[in-house]
Amino acid sequence: MNERIVNRGNGYEGVLSTNKVLRNTYFLLSLTLLFSAVIAGIAMVMHLPRVHWIVTLVGFYGLMFLTERNRDSSLGLVFVFALTGFMGYTLGPILNMYMGAGMGDTVVTALGGTALTFFGCSIYALTTKRDLSFLNGMLMAGFIAILVVMVANIFLKMPMLSLAISGMFVLFSSAAILLTTQSIVRGGETNYISATVTLYVSIYNLFLSLLQILGVVNSNDN
Repeated sequence: MNERIVNRGNGYEGVLSTNKVLRNTYFLLSLTLLFSAVIAGIAMVMHLPRVHWIVTLVGFYGLMFLTERNRDSSLGLVFVFALTGFMGYTLGPILNMYMGAGMGDTVVTALGGTALTFFGCSIYALTTKRDLSFLNGMLMAGFIAILVVMVANIFLKMPMLSLAISGMFVLFSSAAILLTTQSIVRGGETNYISATVTLYVSIYNLFLSLLQILGVVNSNDN
């Protein structure tokens, strides 16, 4: 009898802990997306220059490393906003390029598609009883495939290959959202800072990929 009471107590505490991580993750994700959007808007209004891809990579992975290293302290929150602010800045010049080309509707459509994909994946991961851990292997294989194709396209510079990379990123990001969300629900991910960064990066890549795909489709129609 006592064992049952203890087990129920542990189970209840586990649910509370999981709900807390999920709640904190979505709250922090909302703040970082808003902060990133504000920085992107400032970069657009001020017509700030596009960041070189080497600076983008160094800044992204450097801030990502610092965030993960400090994820168990309040300093981790500082690096989360530094990372998402930096990524927001990189969006500004890209969005200006599309707006300048008269493709504002493409930006809105990509934004809407990103939101629908994120909410759809999140709802499915929160409600399904299916174990999505098999996506771990697919994500690793997908990451390697994307990396190889991206390196190849540096030399080949093929528009269709760039389009294929964007399509791969859409699938990769969607799978990452599914896996991360279910990992939180099932207690596998217990750090809301790490979870927030994973979801933010997935949303960022998803938006840019949809933007490029829709941009190519609309330009061909015209």
